[in-house]
Amino acid sequence: MSPSVYGIDLAKHSFSIHGEDHQGKLLIHKTISRSKVLSTFANIPPAIIGMEACGASHYWARELAKLGHTPKIMAS
Repeated sequence: MSPSVYGIDLAKHSFSIHGEDHQGKLLIHKTISRSKVLSTFANIPPAIIGMEACGASHYWARELAKLGHTPKIMAS
């Protein structure tokens, strides 16, 4: 089975998350606060997480990788 794919829009205070499984079924689509990002992804099975390259993206990629996810940083 292919891993689920999530996209996260990094911002200052609230982050938007959208996730789909390998069949394209919606898993999550919500906005969360910065303080809840790691706890939210800690409760999700290992997945691919895409994010736009920005000043904070490398920090979040390292933290998500520690949780077992595969972060992908994409140039805008």
